[in-house]
Parts: sequence; C-alpha cells; structure tokens
Amino acid sequence: MEYIADLHTHSPYSRATSKGSTLAGLYGWAKLKGINLVASGDFTHPTWFSTLKEQLEPAEPGLFRLKSEAAVSSPLPELTLSQSPVRFLLSAEVSCIYKRHGKVRKVHNLLYVPDFASAERVNRRLAAIGNIVSDGRPILGLDSRDLLEILLEEAPDGFLVPAHAWTPWFSIFGSRSGFDSVEECFGDLASHIFALETGLSSDPAMNRLISGLDRYALISNSDCHSPSKLGREANLFDTGFDYFSLRAAIRGNSRGGFRGTVEFFPEEGKYHYDGHLDCNVCLDPIESRKLGDICPVCRKPLTVGVHHRVMDLADREEPLFAADSPKVFSLIPLPEMLGEILGCGSATKGVLLQYAKALSLFGSEFELLLRTPESDIEPVAPLLAEAIRRVRSGNVIRQPGYDGRFGVIRAFGEGELGKKSKAFNS
Repeated sequence: MEYIADLHTHSPYSRATSKGSTLAGLYGWAKLKGINLVASGDFTHPTWFSTLKEQLEPAEPGLFRLKSEAAVSSPLPELTLSQSPVRFLLSAEVSCIYKRHGKVRKVHNLLYVPDFASAERVNRRLAAIGNIVSDGRPILGLDSRDLLEILLEEAPDGFLVPAHAWTPWFSIFGSRSGFDSVEECFGDLASHIFALETGLSSDPAMNRLISGLDRYALISNSDCHSPSKLGREANLFDTGFDYFSLRAAIRGNSRGGFRGTVEFFPEEGKYHYDGHLDCNVCLDPIESRKLGDICPVCRKPLTVGVHHRVMDLADREEPLFAADSPKVFSLIPLPEMLGEILGCGSATKGVLLQYAKALSLFGSEFELLLRTPESDIEPVAPLLAEAIRRVRSGNVIRQPGYDGRFGVIRAFGEGELGKKSKAFNS
C-alpha cells in the first residue's frame, strides 16, 4: 500500500504546543493533508498516555484508529473529510541532558513502540529516573545510550531515532552540545540505530556528504506543535500498512518500500545558517569562520547553524546516493504558496479560504503538490500552477533561516506578482 506518514508530533502537554493538538485535531488535518499515518507523540506523559488508551483502539498490527472517527468535524468547515484511512503509531520524544567526555550533551531522541504494554513498561522505567509529568517531551538526566538500552529491554520491537539530528541546541550532531558520530553517542549499542531524522534545516543531500552516515535511513517529519503544521515534512511508503512493515521499510532504506521523503527546502529551517538573532546577523559558514564564529556586532558567539556543522563533518564534495535510495521531494507548504500569491500571511482567513478551494478542486494537499499535473491546475489557477512548477524543479528564491528565525522560500521574484494577484481565476 502507498501511504504518507508523519512520525513526529506533539500533544497539548508539550511546551509551546497548541491546545488543538488533540487526536481529533491531528486526525482532521491528516485527512486534509493526505496523510495516512500520524505519530501519537508524547506517550511518556501520564495524562496523554491515558488519553491515548481511552481514545484509540487497535487496528492493523502495531497501529491504532481513533474510536470516534465519525464524530470528527473538518478543520475547515467548507470541506468534508475524505474516506482515506488515518492511523496512529505510538511515539514519544525524550530530551536527554547529561555529561559525557567532560561536556554537557543535549540530545533529543524519538521512541516508537507497537503497543500500549511496551509504552507502559518504558514509562515506568523513565518515571523512576526523572520527572515525566511536567512536559510532554520530558527532560531527563539520562544518557542517550542508556535510553536506548531501556527501550531495547522494555520494548524489544521498538526503535529509536535521533530527532532533528543537526539542530544546534538539542541533537546528536548539534554544534552546541552534540557528538561527531552515532557511534560516539550510542557506544556499544550504536548498531541498533538505523535511521536519523534530518530536521527542517537539513535535507538528505546535506547528510549524504558524510560517508559515516551512509548506512542510516533518513526520515523527515513535521515535529508539529499545531495540527495545521502536520506534514510540512513527511515520509512516503509503499509497503504493508502496519508498524512492523514500516519499521522494516525504514531499516531497508530502499525505495521499493521506503519511497521517499517530503522536505522543506533546508534554507527555510530556522537553524540553517549561522547567526545572532538579537543583532540581525545572518552569515554563511565561510563568512562566520573568517570571524571566528563571533558576532561582528556584539562580539558574542554566533549560533553555529546546520549548514556549518554539516561542512565540519563532511568528507565528500558532492552527496552520494545509492541507486535505490528513497527519492527526495522538496516542497513549499501550500498555505505558504498561496500566501505569497495573495500577498498575505499563510494563516490568514483569505489564504485558508483559498486553501479550502484548492483542496475541493484537487483533493488533499499532497495530492496537489506531489501528483497533480501542472496542466490540470493551470486552467483554473495559472499562478498556482506556475508556483508548483517552479517548486518541483527547485527553481525558488531562498532566504536562509538562522538562530531560531525561519527562512523564507519564494516561488516568484520581486515584481513578478501584481498587487491584486489571485490564486484562482474565479
């Protein structure tokens, strides 16, 4: 079965997360986006875990369905929800902060398990180590290697993926608190790691500059803190629609089962370039190296971004992809595309109305962005067709993000759009 999966979300119990990030909220937006499998997020949080057990029921092996599917209303009243299935997979993210080799390490790790019993055993072990109540993404003084050991002991069918692997502050390769290799982080258990999450500020091409990462599958997810952001990055599969086939497809890392990933253009990620937000300083790695990674305005250290960190570890001039490696599709989310055409913010009422119209004409967001021929779009929405054409070819204008500020990716240059541009002819 071909399906789309977003394997990193959060519940309302995680910091800075929308109260709308309920199971019903995620379900409704997954329908609009064209996503079939959504991570539950935050199974370590006791209250959310109780909600998961109350509102989900077993479906395909290792997957769960929402008991109240029929009662979920569309997030956009103009649209009815499609009949395509949406399932949930039990997931959590743990923030491991600990000291190793004389340095404080801050690494976020994603956990996946196929059943509530496994999750409960993991939660019991983690609760004995630290506070798992105060945040949906708990902060524990636990070595990443030891977290993996707990998962292997309590959930033998589970797997761990280092989250947003390059983010400066909280990741396995982060410039501020990370490691230089998977082996350095996970030690004698490193062989149990078979995938990395690229994060919004890097893409597979960047990761494939490093030969030490060749054996790892690269997954991409939204890490959404509100359900409308679901699927800003995602994974494409053509395999059995169950937990165990998914895990095998990721481990196999071949486009026969793991078809590909949907990516941000990495410049849009908020840690792509180096910089200092307080001083509005954004620098590419070559410039910041010349400055000794010091802000030229305030003389404080720059936040060294993902691109710089990849360059530090890269041992290739060009990325090397295996012949059967998953494909990569770099996209601009549809609301952002429509916002550019209309000259307003992507979350405004006008954009949401046009978004609903696009979905009513062409189906889900991913159906439109990935599969609909441009010739089918052009008669009713010529500017949108042109934007999609440029995005699919990578012909976009890129303003990199830095130090916590998202970058901007545009399909049209200055002056190409009129003041009263329309997404649709009528």
